Amino acid sequence: MASNAPGMHGLTTLIKRLEAATSRLEDIAAATFDPSTNAPINESSAALASPRGSLISTGTSSTAREIKINSPAIEDFDKFINGAVKSFVALSEELGGLVAEQSESVLNAFLAQRKVLQLSSRTKQPDPTRSIDMELFLDIQNNMGTVSDIREANRSSPLFSHLTTVSEGIQVCAWIGFPAKPLDHVTETLGQAQYYGNRVIKEYRDKDIRHVNWVNSFFKIFNSLGDFIKLHYAEGLTWNKNGMDPKEALKLLNSDQGVLDDFSTIAGGGGAPPPPPPPPPPPPPPMIGIGPNSSLSDMSAVFQQLNQGEYVTSGLRKVEKSQMTHKNPDLRKGSNVPARSVSQTSVDSRGKSPAPPGKKPKPESMRTKRPPRKVLDGNKWLIENFEDETLEIQTTISQSILVTRCKSVTIRIIGKGNAISVDNSARASLVIDSLVSSVDVIKSPNFALQVLGNLPTILFDQVDSATVYLSRSSLNTEIFTSKCSGVNINTPGATDDDDFVEYPLPEQLKSVIRGGRVASEIVEYAG
Repeated sequence: MASNAPGMHGLTTLIKRLEAATSRLEDIAAATFDPSTNAPINESSAALASPRGSLISTGTSSTAREIKINSPAIEDFDKFINGAVKSFVALSEELGGLVAEQSESVLNAFLAQRKVLQLSSRTKQPDPTRSIDMELFLDIQNNMGTVSDIREANRSSPLFSHLTTVSEGIQVCAWIGFPAKPLDHVTETLGQAQYYGNRVIKEYRDKDIRHVNWVNSFFKIFNSLGDFIKLHYAEGLTWNKNGMDPKEALKLLNSDQGVLDDFSTIAGGGGAPPPPPPPPPPPPPPMIGIGPNSSLSDMSAVFQQLNQGEYVTSGLRKVEKSQMTHKNPDLRKGSNVPARSVSQTSVDSRGKSPAPPGKKPKPESMRTKRPPRKVLDGNKWLIENFEDETLEIQTTISQSILVTRCKSVTIRIIGKGNAISVDNSARASLVIDSLVSSVDVIKSPNFALQVLGNLPTILFDQVDSATVYLSRSSLNTEIFTSKCSGVNINTPGATDDDDFVEYPLPEQLKSVIRGGRVASEIVEYAG
């Protein structure tokens, strides 16, 4: 009997192995059939061997593994992140401070975008009206908001131009919301970022080359992203109309991490090819007891606008020719051009960039009141957000002045300046000595101007009620008006003791056809 012990032991081991194999075959058979219909599931493999030697059953974990598969587009996007984006982050960390903090949010925004690209081929297109679907874009939106918040909270920072460059450029992440030609959005956003990035280059070109390299690395992100979009999503981000519900897919991608790690090891080891995509899952159960979420609703509105197509960029501000360095030779002699973003309503009113249909600008009373500011930026005086104040400015012949968003202010300009522009400033009064160029007044009702010396030109655009007092040496001043009313010009009397003589500018014209030409005459009233 003792001699038969090894044989019995081998037989027992063989029986256990056969039982284990039978159990595994039964698991495969059970996983290959739908228990509700008793029909086979269309999948080339019902189970996949893990590196640990056990079988991973199909189902939720298998679906998660399918989502985890890296397509050629994802691999190229990883190269983009590891290349252009991380190079920008490394240079930002060299500068440190707020610039480095902002760059982390830029990296996180693109990582969140990678997750959306990973899910797009497996899920249906999110419905902008469903706040649950919009959770797919929540991380992107939050990181874009963080970049802008850092800029707004640090307006006094010496690196404010750096922060503004990134804040304007981060809007490029919205390309995934364009149903067609997202590359155009990348190009437009690059132009906005270059407007401020070129300031940084100009300021630090001869001071610290690190800042110039930092700007160029940020611009490289747009070029690399444009190449990626041109290769994979030239006509917009594609979705799977027969795919999973976006909410369920996002949940699967964020769960079962251990199984996903196993699958990544198998896929990277050169083993058997991955199984084909599973059939669409049954619709998710109805969501009961979920109330409205205000933050998600707000985000839904944002991405609903992104899906409008070309209308999403129709409200962008166009850069005036006077603000372009290559069109205005005077700017190449001075410093930076003052931004006129604060006077957006005046730009909109001229029809340069109409707002999206149905969206009206906020009333003046509902706008956030910003702190007053009086600063000399190169050769440009910026005066904004003052109310019920009296100011004095000493100017030189090379300095110009921009007055915007002021109310009931009196400004005394001492010396001979270059030019003055007044925009969206009600009840503003100017007392000037002399100017080389002109006074340009836009949408500033109840305006008053007194000229003590010489003034070549005055321009009024959409001004309701204005009074101008000219000196004897400025009687040759040229006055241009457009859409104005109640403009009166006062000139000195015959002697210094006489009162000023008032001349109202015409508001009504009569036009007739004479000899094949249009002739216009001023309508005069007598009596």
